[in-house]
Amino acid sequence: MNRSPSIPRTVARVGLGILVAFFLLDPPAAHAYIGPGAGFAFVSSFFVVIAAFFLAFLKLLTWPVRWVIQTLRMRRALRRARVRRVVVVGLDGQDPLLTDRFMKQGLLPNFERLREEGSYVRLDTSFPAESPVAWSSFQTGCNPGRHRVFDFLVPNRKSHLPELCSAKVAASPRTIPIGKWRIPIGRPVIDLGRKSKPFWRVLGEHGVFSTILRVPITFPPEKFKGVLLSAMMVPDLKGSQGTFSYYSSVAAEDEPYTGGQRFLVAPADGVVRAEISGPENTMLAGGGEMRLPFEVRLPRNGTGAEIVVAGKTYPLPERAFTPWIALEFKAAPGFKVRGTVRFYLLETAPAFRLYMTPINIDPDRPALPISHPFTYAMYLSKTQGRYCTLGLAEDTWSLNERVLDETAFLDMTWQIHDERERMFFDALDKTRRGAVVCVFDVTDRMQHMFFRYLEKDHPANAGKDTVEHKDAIRDLYVRMDGLVGRVRERMGKDDVMIVMSDHGFKPFRRGMNLNTWLWRHGFLALKGGAPSGAQWYQDVDWSRTKAYAVGLGGIYLNVRGREAFGIVEPGDEAAAVKRAIAEKLRGARDDARGEAAVASVYDTAEIYRGPYVREAPDLFVGFRVGWRASWECATGTITDETFSDNVKSWSGDHCMNPPDVPGIFFVNRKIRPGNVDIMDVGPTILDLFGVPVPGWCDGKSFLPGEAT
Repeated sequence: MNRSPSIPRTVARVGLGILVAFFLLDPPAAHAYIGPGAGFAFVSSFFVVIAAFFLAFLKLLTWPVRWVIQTLRMRRALRRARVRRVVVVGLDGQDPLLTDRFMKQGLLPNFERLREEGSYVRLDTSFPAESPVAWSSFQTGCNPGRHRVFDFLVPNRKSHLPELCSAKVAASPRTIPIGKWRIPIGRPVIDLGRKSKPFWRVLGEHGVFSTILRVPITFPPEKFKGVLLSAMMVPDLKGSQGTFSYYSSVAAEDEPYTGGQRFLVAPADGVVRAEISGPENTMLAGGGEMRLPFEVRLPRNGTGAEIVVAGKTYPLPERAFTPWIALEFKAAPGFKVRGTVRFYLLETAPAFRLYMTPINIDPDRPALPISHPFTYAMYLSKTQGRYCTLGLAEDTWSLNERVLDETAFLDMTWQIHDERERMFFDALDKTRRGAVVCVFDVTDRMQHMFFRYLEKDHPANAGKDTVEHKDAIRDLYVRMDGLVGRVRERMGKDDVMIVMSDHGFKPFRRGMNLNTWLWRHGFLALKGGAPSGAQWYQDVDWSRTKAYAVGLGGIYLNVRGREAFGIVEPGDEAAAVKRAIAEKLRGARDDARGEAAVASVYDTAEIYRGPYVREAPDLFVGFRVGWRASWECATGTITDETFSDNVKSWSGDHCMNPPDVPGIFFVNRKIRPGNVDIMDVGPTILDLFGVPVPGWCDGKSFLPGEAT
């Protein structure tokens, strides 16, 4: 539900102004929720704003006392600090070998200066080398056995179906029936799967303020002394991790693709009429998607195309993104939910083809908490304009399926990056003391989608351009160097600047279906004796299956009492099965290439420590450079062949043997000699501020001398 239209906008703006002025002192915990896939639980943004208004008024009355208390805490903390401010620029996936190459070519002068004035080392990544795992280790200083993030996907032990590891959101199970309506009551379920405590919460407990922007695995946001905008795992308004829409006048059989939602349209009298598929309406008995009609007026008599949504008309130029367009879905009388989208008109003739981004949560009126405090997302929207809120903001799948081409993808990606830069430099201006941390995704997304340009014989090059964007990755690194230079200019003598990545990047040429390998070697059984191509493990006979793979390299034993249909006895039998899989899988050969595809197989009971080791995969596979878990493996599809060419535009990856894909670490200070692990960064930041490193941390400070 949204703010009542009878409340004057000026009142809401005054309330927001007071909130923005006072949330830095002790922000209110205001909440509204939306559940991915399971449907909605609406809380009126009107009530959120009004309640927050009165909380802000109470804070206004008490702010002198709180200001004195917090000032004293800050002063005590800063007396122990070695620095005034720590600024972390996270460049997701920036690779050390490519960084070294471009530095030697003189293309990265600001990285070179940062190395000369401080330190530059390889940064050991997490096991496995995946963004959710690595950034969780960065923020907590812990290994996965303590923070509980093991992969993008993990199995639900009751159903064997994959689910997100780091976040769960579901509507409240309790409702009040009123006629055909179902009004939710009680708090919806919204759970952060990542455990342990990020370093900025520890800093806050010692009076140090932090601004945290788009660090992966910060959804849902936690309360702490500072402000935060969530990133990876923030869903779209449909509850998915990013479902785009594609409207085409071409018949589906003539334009096959997977991913997103496809709608067949037929232009008539110069107009294309269609609907936007919105979220499920669980407030209505019988449910169903909420839909919003729109129309495209095709060009004629020298005029350009236009799109009409909710009675508003917007220009729709060909091969250019529209600005963010606000959508409003009506769930019930007085209950609405808002999102934002951008359109990209691919062509109007001879066929009509239109792309629409996933429906983002509207930051101007969020339907669930995507920031701390709740009003911080609104502040950014009011001061800088609407922006992308989706966790995986850049729509890589639309390029994978060739709905968008490389030019359109670059346009989208750089516009999202520009939004991030505006937020970041605003944070630098406003956070004079404390920590400022921002992760930029552009380095990861572009290397995933453009790595094939670095290898002429990459299988993904077949039938695609190999010339027009051949310098895209080089230009990416040059542009990141410019970002580093602009940040360096804003550093004071008592500021520490860190530039880091969570992992590196390598070519992804061949996929290995671990479930097919398990089937071929007798560890997984099929219902019909042969694969049918069904997804989500529908072919698997669990009554005869000893092991199965989920995610991008994890192998799980089908243990009795742990899995719903487990058959492997815990103890000696489980240990024997695990040992047999590991021995056979190490060095597994891809005969078509005449090379081994697996570098190592890791027993997580040996490499992880902590209370959550039992929830981890039993084994995880470290692939050799060039190989990764296949696309079919990730969706639980068993195929006839174990190995296959990767022909998708997603041609680079990092889900390989972790020692082969380290990240980068630059800092404008000298550090102690020796290896630096991503788990060491958080403890080092604590040490810089004179805050004791908690005993649960696996990482340690790499500053010269003893850590506090």
